[in-house]
Amino acid sequence: MSDPEHAFDRHMLEALICPQTHTTLHYDAEQQELVSKAAGLAFPIRSGIPVMLVDEARVLD
Repeated sequence: MSDPEHAFDRHMLEALICPQTHTTLHYDAEQQELVSKAAGLAFPIRSGIPVMLVDEARVLD
């Protein structure tokens, strides 16, 4: 996503944690997701806003 208006603010990573495991998240710029390795979930980022709902997360392979 190259639209700067909808870019994810990486400073938000310092404040966000996985809602399931309460562990840190990793930003995947290519997929536009926040990844929780502990939970095996990837949370989508839509229009620059992380969707931190377990029901909306993608299960990692």
